[in-house]
Amino acid sequence: METILQKSNRRLSSCVSLLIAVALLAAASVAGNASQSLTSAPAPRISSEIANSARTQLRGSLHPLAQPKYDTGRLAASTQLKGISIFFSRTTAQEADLRLLMTAQQDPTSPLYHQWLTPEQFASRFGMADSDIAKVQSWLEQQGFSVDSVARGKDIIRFSGNAGLVESAFSTEMHTYTITVGGKAEKHFAPSTALSVPTALAGVIFGVRDLDNFRPRSHMKVVQANQIRPQFTEGSGDHDLAPGDIATIYDINPLYNSGITGEGQTIAIVGQSDVNLSDVASFRSAAGLPALAPTKILVPGTGAAFFSAGDESESDLDLEWSGAIAKAAQIDFIYAGDTSSGGAFDSLVYAIDQRIAPIISSSYGDCETDLGATLETVFEQAAAQGQTIIASSGDEGSTDCFEDTDLPVIEEGSLAVDYPASSPNVTGVGGTQFNGDGSGAGSYWSSSNSSSNSSATSYIPEVVWNEDSSANGLSASGGGESALFAKPAWQAGTGVPADGARDVPDIAIDAANDHDPYLFCSSDVGSQGVNGPCTNGFLNSSSATTLAGGTSFSAPIFAGILALINQKQNSNGQGLINTILYQLAANSSVYASAFHDITSGNNDCTAGSGFCLSTDGFSANAGYDAVTGLGTIDANNLAAAWPASAPGTQPSLAGSVTTITASATAPALSQSVTLTVKVAASSGAGTPSGTVSFTVDGTVVSSQTLASGSATFSTQFTAAGNHIVQASYSGDSTYAASNASVSINVLSTAGSFTISPATSTVTVSSSTTCSNSALDGNKANAYCDVITVTPSGGYAGAIDFQATTTNATLAQEGCWNWDQATVSGGTVTSGTIYISVNSSFCSQAGVPMTGSHRPNQRFKLVPKTTASQPSTASSTRAGIWTISLLVIAMIGFRARRMRGFAAILFIAAISFGISACGGGGSGSTPVNPTPPGSGVSVIVTGTDTVSPSLTATTTLSVTVQ
Repeated sequence: METILQKSNRRLSSCVSLLIAVALLAAASVAGNASQSLTSAPAPRISSEIANSARTQLRGSLHPLAQPKYDTGRLAASTQLKGISIFFSRTTAQEADLRLLMTAQQDPTSPLYHQWLTPEQFASRFGMADSDIAKVQSWLEQQGFSVDSVARGKDIIRFSGNAGLVESAFSTEMHTYTITVGGKAEKHFAPSTALSVPTALAGVIFGVRDLDNFRPRSHMKVVQANQIRPQFTEGSGDHDLAPGDIATIYDINPLYNSGITGEGQTIAIVGQSDVNLSDVASFRSAAGLPALAPTKILVPGTGAAFFSAGDESESDLDLEWSGAIAKAAQIDFIYAGDTSSGGAFDSLVYAIDQRIAPIISSSYGDCETDLGATLETVFEQAAAQGQTIIASSGDEGSTDCFEDTDLPVIEEGSLAVDYPASSPNVTGVGGTQFNGDGSGAGSYWSSSNSSSNSSATSYIPEVVWNEDSSANGLSASGGGESALFAKPAWQAGTGVPADGARDVPDIAIDAANDHDPYLFCSSDVGSQGVNGPCTNGFLNSSSATTLAGGTSFSAPIFAGILALINQKQNSNGQGLINTILYQLAANSSVYASAFHDITSGNNDCTAGSGFCLSTDGFSANAGYDAVTGLGTIDANNLAAAWPASAPGTQPSLAGSVTTITASATAPALSQSVTLTVKVAASSGAGTPSGTVSFTVDGTVVSSQTLASGSATFSTQFTAAGNHIVQASYSGDSTYAASNASVSINVLSTAGSFTISPATSTVTVSSSTTCSNSALDGNKANAYCDVITVTPSGGYAGAIDFQATTTNATLAQEGCWNWDQATVSGGTVTSGTIYISVNSSFCSQAGVPMTGSHRPNQRFKLVPKTTASQPSTASSTRAGIWTISLLVIAMIGFRARRMRGFAAILFIAAISFGISACGGGGSGSTPVNPTPPGSGVSVIVTGTDTVSPSLTATTTLSVTVQ
């Protein structure tokens, strides 16, 4: 089944492919081969004056959901938009040269094999000319924008300004839209018409991003029934997966036994919410993993760190499971702040631009119809820099557009795949589910758990993950034919359908959310189905587990496996690995040992007509299929078959591990920081020799010779904010090269500050009136409290506020907002925080109001002191089941497709003898819930907008009426 849109896109894709082929031939006739490709500085491309009078429309610049029927009016002209990005295109010759280079970098016979570029080398060859960058910067400043930064690859300029400036500069109007997503209304903003730019710029601009707040969505599927399983292994064949289970099922243990644990490797996880690292620590403890904390890196220019319900738990599981597989690897968490429109995609771009890690895992995406090929220029840059991007293929089966959008029905229910997994420059990972229940259960699971809470005993046969149901919606492996991208050369002739399209996914990993779901730990109890941080193994204080599935797990698990392969290969990066995967699969003996061919199941839509136009999808078969790709993997055999990382690589080279520490990770401006690097053998007692180069934000600043495996370097930072320092060990005749990095958060100012509320005891009701005019028409729907900021020691800067609560009712029904406080001259100043339980006010979540006012935020629920354990397991289970049923019923009543199911759950809860009181529920049982009406704690945290380590807190006592 193919829509008119898909056919049109397919024709466009064919035309693009033809143009690329012509470009390749032209470049080949000039260059001859990749080794003779363009190396001179990019030539200037903007030859005429940038005049606003002559304009050209940017094709594809109108978001598909910015439709008149969803329009709710003009966005206030004073609304501040930060981190807007202009992406530059490449010339035909540059694009052809880049593709030739990417091919040579994956060709073992080429001298360019695995010769990766730095961002600066990429810029000098494929970026914009400095003179062109200067002209665009000047034009932006003339329009009233402030230029925030230029990408190291010189292919992106980031800038900020208000909505009125955007309208004038790009000849559009900024509007607000109410969109139904998964049965729930959301408010968004976006340009109401296609953008136009001065004609002088039209030929160099690939696109303008971050003018809307349609953030990408995670691919996590919570266990819908909020199942309580104090025993992880149950005799019925219903099991919960711990890291040790995956290590057994996918044959990772032999790698561990040979010393391959990911040591010396780095994985970047991208997200759009802050996380509590204590959750990761609890997970690693419960799974028997060594204590190793991720490094958090807030993307500069995206605002302050904040907690977002759903996104926090997504990042928790990504961090926990990537580190669970590569259990000694460094995990860098790159996340976007509260003013970022692109969210996790801004994080992804930053991880590439800064070349933070050789492996990047993303569990975020959206259907191609929504996004288009918006990130292809940076994905190609990642490949040329040796970075592998791994992305979830989606959880909506063959109809990826359905639950993410409110597109016309003909598009929602049609066949579609998820982007960025569908990109030919990304490795897409789909989902399977185990098929070893019933009489065969004893063959695959032990009757008890190991010390690491695992019980799987061997590989378990798999089928396609498809747990669609009319009650729970779409829950199946994303896969199918891309409507945007033609068939890549590496995907042809390997059993892949000759359909002319990029097929998704490339491989698969278990993703079931009900049949053997995954365990994880999260404080994101504002997200449905998340039961709070682990306080007793994988259990919370009420003996409940947090369980989920989805291709959100598949991507970070495979990222961890690739880190193990990189360590075994002594590799500092593999680039686009799809070429290798399909070449290995083309060898029948390797395919039989390194892959598990999934031949049963499909991703047909079986959830009913409310979710799709028909049941058509894609079925598993022998070899490649557009549901599980090449299949799942045997990690040990795949690592053994993987080709050497470079021609002539000596198998005898021992692995090395580089670590870097800083004397201060939050220094003041111009404070001297000493960086110490130690290089050690991965195993054994030898001491590596050679040199270490130090790179600060992409610029090599020093090269030192190792002395007894160590080197030091001292530097100062003259710019506040986050800085990435990388140490690159060169290797020697005995040891292979390795890298490490550290994040330095330079304080924006000397001194510190404290905060205090004007009123520490407040009462809030739905009719509370706020006298602050910043809320405009909503001022009657919120309480406002002035937060006084008292600086000391010469502090100066801007402060954002964050609010959390210990009360489940307030977390479910309330929301908050804030105005930034700016301190200058060491004088006392103030900001304002708004608290509301008015449904009208809180429904404004996601839409900025006037001035500096931010989008409304739901409260993050934090537990009070841990409650004592119940006396009997049976009473605990009954109580939690009752509350869980009520919670899900309340949530279900709000979604039109789940009302029938919700009614059944509500009746079931009543049968337990519990009466429903209060509103909603967070999908969990709060610890020490506060009775309605009494004072509850709201913790307000002030954070410097440039230096997240500069914080202060105060507490409000709030009574909800």
